[in-house]
Amino acid sequence: MSQFLKDSKRWLPGALISIALIAAILYSVDFGTMLDSIRAADYRLLAIAVVLSFIWLIVRAKVWQTLLRDKPPYKDVLFTAGEGYLLNNFLPFRLGEIGRAFLLSRKSGMQFGEILPTIFIERTVDLAFSAAIFLAALPFVVGTAGSERIGIIVGVIVLIGLVMMYVLARNNQWALDLFHKLSARWPAVQKFGGSFLESFFAGLGVLTNGWLFLRFLFWMTLDWAIALVAYYLMILAYFPQAEWIWGLFILGAAAFGGAVPSLPGAVGTFEGAVAGALTLLTNDQSTALAVALTARFYNYLNSGVIGGIGLLREGQTLSGVYRQLINFRNTEKAEE
Repeated sequence: MSQFLKDSKRWLPGALISIALIAAILYSVDFGTMLDSIRAADYRLLAIAVVLSFIWLIVRAKVWQTLLRDKPPYKDVLFTAGEGYLLNNFLPFRLGEIGRAFLLSRKSGMQFGEILPTIFIERTVDLAFSAAIFLAALPFVVGTAGSERIGIIVGVIVLIGLVMMYVLARNNQWALDLFHKLSARWPAVQKFGGSFLESFFAGLGVLTNGWLFLRFLFWMTLDWAIALVAYYLMILAYFPQAEWIWGLFILGAAAFGGAVPSLPGAVGTFEGAVAGALTLLTNDQSTALAVALTARFYNYLNSGVIGGIGLLREGQTLSGVYRQLINFRNTEKAEE
């Protein structure tokens, strides 16, 4: 019970946000109209979008493999990426991010601490892309004056984070020496922390390799472009009058909605962000929710297929991986 109460401080705020948004959606949406919109949608466009959603995950795995300096085989990276997104859809605390570092470390020979910073870099650059996309779309959206400040703030924070990681990567020996000096009184902390930081800085080394970082940005840009086309086709399937800028705006909103504290899989926050942004453009809440639920379905579909195959190949289950992650987290805390 005490552990449950302790953990509730982490998951309760996100759960309340999700529940509040779900309640708002249930109150404001006409589900009869939403179902009519789903029946009337252009399924040819939706079929293309579902193919693109799988291509997006395939390219996303290449993004991650590039950050990993091509050390693990692509097949292992692809299935592990799918497993990570599948875990995020169903497990709390965004354990999918820790989970994919944990799972890949078991099959690649790389250290957990070496893999983890590549995920931090990937997510940080994702935030930079989402902020840039949101800023690019805002001038074309009516009734959002002043909202660009949010995108600017997020962009600045992300830039500061990247700069700090670059400085750490360039001065890793200084940081290690400082850590050893400060932790001299606690041998256990020094032993565990020093080993982890060495692996962590090794992962950050991608930031100091110009050619490698350019390759990473190329694949990341391509991945976001695929997502943009997929989102635009989903919107066009429900709103034939949609302009391409709508895809830009909705994609940016979806990225921010997925980053807000919430229940597993950004339930409620994702739908609220996508449907809310589309409602600003169309004043049609019900059809906007149909688009959001379609995007949600695609997220479950690509991660479920690729991640599910990965788990089956390894003889794993979601509950089994969850227990392993909790045990791993508790072990790490005990060693500290």
